[in-house]
Amino acid sequence: MLQPLTQASGCPVLNDPPPVTPYRVIYRGGKASVRHYAAVGQSRRTPVVLVYALIKRPFILDLQPGNSVIESLTRQGFEVFLIDWLPPTPADSWRGFDAYVNHDLANAVRAVQLYQGVDQVSVLGYCLGALLAVIYAALHGQHVKTLVTIALPLDMSLRELPAYYLIDWLDESAIDWFTTTYGNCPAWWLKNLFSAMSSMYRVGEHFGLNPESERDRYARRSAAFRRWLDSEVPIAGRLVRELAIDIFKQNRLMHGRLTVGGESVDLSRITAPVLNVVASQDVLVDPKSSLPLLDLVASDDKTNLLFPTGHLGAVMSDQAHAKLWPEIGAWLSQRDQ
Repeated sequence: MLQPLTQASGCPVLNDPPPVTPYRVIYRGGKASVRHYAAVGQSRRTPVVLVYALIKRPFILDLQPGNSVIESLTRQGFEVFLIDWLPPTPADSWRGFDAYVNHDLANAVRAVQLYQGVDQVSVLGYCLGALLAVIYAALHGQHVKTLVTIALPLDMSLRELPAYYLIDWLDESAIDWFTTTYGNCPAWWLKNLFSAMSSMYRVGEHFGLNPESERDRYARRSAAFRRWLDSEVPIAGRLVRELAIDIFKQNRLMHGRLTVGGESVDLSRITAPVLNVVASQDVLVDPKSSLPLLDLVASDDKTNLLFPTGHLGAVMSDQAHAKLWPEIGAWLSQRDQ
């Protein structure tokens, strides 16, 4: 099992595999490190800021040659800047949406703007990274030229998938006890959660209720993917509470009642072009929970793109790299003026 090592200072030493696509780190601040992957050939005008989720390490986006989101975007001429979220230490349990969005992500975007000499960037978020990207776009929309979301967990009123059933088992007192006891959500707890979800899915397979899981299919064919499966990192305690209570249980973002840093997160303040990519076979983020985004933003240019893949397949399937990522790149290119 891959585990982060820890120095005496309490700072994690990450044991990521060697990168497929070369990069340089242009900024570090808070819990964000920004990697720059240079465009191949003549670069396009607007850089892409790739906002990854907080739960595992981001090398699934650069997994292996020919199966790399970053490689695909750079070969299409985009300067790519990946937000590499650094695992929180025990001293970071106070960190919530305000710290991650209004400080870390906002400062990272500012670093990209200065580095590239641009006023606006394209923001592309995946899963919980898409959630952070949407909140950022609502609060800092003047810096966003285009917004792409992939597998966005938005409407949490749905209870049609096993992953969503687990939400109902939690109440505020249990979450308070958990964050008080552990400070942050430990990596081992997240690993057990994903294992439980996978077990629920295998029960369905046994009774013919659903096909073989993406996780098992990709794990058989890719050692790099198996390594990524064991790359969980902790989540800051306050963010755990805000995700579990404000987002998943009370559905505050969907209903315009989420407050971050004392400011209401009103999705109607998003006016940039929006491409909302929905994995129609997703069993982790209900596709129906992503679709309402276009009803909430005020953009004139907005599209739901349904693609026949699962949650992981959106970033690592052969079909996605043959069709989806070229389509995302074409959409960005058409608005790169």
